[in-house]
Amino acid sequence: MSGNKKPVSVLVLIHSPTLEILLLERATHPGFWQSVTGSQEDSESLHETARREIREETGIDAASTDVIDWQLINRYKILPEWRHRYPAGITHNLEHVYSLCVPRETPIVIAPEEHLGHLWLPWREAADKVFSWSNRDAILMLPRRQDVAVFSS
Repeated sequence: MSGNKKPVSVLVLIHSPTLEILLLERATHPGFWQSVTGSQEDSESLHETARREIREETGIDAASTDVIDWQLINRYKILPEWRHRYPAGITHNLEHVYSLCVPRETPIVIAPEEHLGHLWLPWREAADKVFSWSNRDAILMLPRRQDVAVFSS
């Protein structure tokens, strides 16, 4: 049976001013760590999708102007175990990358049905820990972004 999920999603790097990255451990795959991700719903804009997913997965209610659209799109193959969620014949997803800088002490409230836990790691360690190549590549790009002030290496 085929689903109706859109093959369009967001990846949101939540980071501190010192480039510690917030990672979430997937409930369905213990040991798999990632940034905030989620699919676009109905007629919401991608920016709205990013803000909704941040709120749902971390409890952070980010201001629209704080969520930065990188104007970067990754195309990747949808894992076979998830294809039933999409219309028949859909095999690839388009992932739009965003970021949000918050103080390291920002309270995080995870969605227990989606995640087992969270942690903050320095960006290089976070890049090594995530399971997704697109998440890793975005983390590695973060220090070179013009809109990110780097306060430590």
